[in-house]
Amino acid sequence: MKKLDAFEKDILDSYEKGELKSISPSKENLAKFKAAATATFLKEKRVNIRLSTPDLMDIQARALEEGMPYQTLIASVLHKFVSGRLIELPSSLTRRSTGRAK
Repeated sequence: MKKLDAFEKDILDSYEKGELKSISPSKENLAKFKAAATATFLKEKRVNIRLSTPDLMDIQARALEEGMPYQTLIASVLHKFVSGRLIELPSSLTRRSTGRAK
């Protein structure tokens, strides 16, 4: 498990003190969230791609870092890319495919 930063520690402390309260989304927002989740995770077609071994190793390491299967990570990245919501954040991992550290 990764180390918590100050912001995350503050949230955890608030949770443990019982200071956070759960709120229910409106019916309209709940329907919107359900529709988005359904559209995101529909598995209608199978696609086969060839990746270099170093790239696949990097993807698998990033998926492990994110706590998800690597196929799910690939699908998520592609979905975010095609929907215009892909935001690239630096990884704490060393990139094997280029031989450079980030």
